Amino acid sequence: MTLRYPTLITVLAAAATAATMWSLATGSIDIAPSEIIGALTSAEGRHGMIVHELRLPRTMGGFLAGALLALTGTILQVLLRNPLADPYVLGISGGAAVAALAVIMAGAGASLVMGAAAGGAATATALVFALAYGRGVWSSTRLLLTGVVMASGWGALISFMLSMSRDEQLYSMLFWLMGDLSGTRPGAGSVVILLAGFVICALRARDMNLLAGGELRAMSLGVAVNRLRVLLFLCAASFTAAAVVLAGTIGFVGLVVPHAMRLIAGGDHRGLLPASALAGGTLVVFADTVARTAIAPQQLPVGVVTAMIGVPIFLVLLRKTLSTGMN
Repeated sequence: MTLRYPTLITVLAAAATAATMWSLATGSIDIAPSEIIGALTSAEGRHGMIVHELRLPRTMGGFLAGALLALTGTILQVLLRNPLADPYVLGISGGAAVAALAVIMAGAGASLVMGAAAGGAATATALVFALAYGRGVWSSTRLLLTGVVMASGWGALISFMLSMSRDEQLYSMLFWLMGDLSGTRPGAGSVVILLAGFVICALRARDMNLLAGGELRAMSLGVAVNRLRVLLFLCAASFTAAAVVLAGTIGFVGLVVPHAMRLIAGGDHRGLLPASALAGGTLVVFADTVARTAIAPQQLPVGVVTAMIGVPIFLVLLRKTLSTGMN
C-alpha cells in the first residue's frame, strides 16, 4: 500500500531523530541515550565535550550534506525528466570538487573553499547548459549526454591534480574525494543555502509538478519554463557546492533518494521535496556512523558506505520500475 506524504514525512522525521541519536551516542566511547540530552544542553564534562566538539558537528554536517544532495537530485530529475539525473552524473559536483581541490593545493584558507566550490559548481552548470543548448534548441537528452561527458572531463582533471599534489596532501585529498566528514564544521552559510533554496523550490513546487509532465503542457498552463529552469539550476549548483564543501564527494544520495521517495509516495513536489531532504540527511548520518564504527579505530570514507547501500537499493528500484512499466 502506497504511503501518502504526510505519513511518510512523519516516519522519516522519526528515522532522522533515531539516526541522529545513534550517531551522537556511538563511537570509541559510547554514551547512553539517557545521557545524550544532558550532553547536548551542556558542553561541560567528558560526554559534553565529546558531543559538542566531535560528534554533533559531524552529525549536523552529514545531515546537511545528505539533504542538499537529495534536493539537488530531485531538482535535476524533474528538470531532465530522467530518474538517472544527479549532480555527479551531470558533472556539477566534479566542477565544484576541481575548484575546491585547486584552493586546497594552493594552501589557501578553509574560508575560501566554499566560495571556490560554489564558483566551480556554477561554472560547470553554465558550461553544461551552454553546450547543451546547441543552436538554440534545448534538449534534456542533449543536456544529460553533455553532463556525462563533462563529468568525465572533470574526473580526468581531478586525477591530474592528484598526480601533481604533494605526498602529504594526497591522502587527505583522496579521502575527501571519497566523502569525508571527519573535519566538517557546518556554518551558517550551509544552513542558509539549504533553507533559502528549499523555500524557493517549495514555492515553485506546483510549477515543478507541471514541468515534470512536459514543457509544452507547463507553458500552456502559464509556467515561465525558461525562468524556472534557470532558477532551479542555480539552486542545484548552490546545493552541490555546499554539499561538496561539507563532505567531499558522496555518491548515490542524489540518485537513489528522490527516486525511492517518488516510487513510495508519488511525484507531488510539495511532499517530495521535504521527504527527499529528510531521507537524504538520514541516509548520510546513518552511513557515516557505520563508516566510523564498522572497523574502528580505522574509518571508512562515507562515500564508500553510501555506494554500498545505494547500489543494491537502486538495482531493486530499477527492477521495480521496469516491472511496473511492463505491467
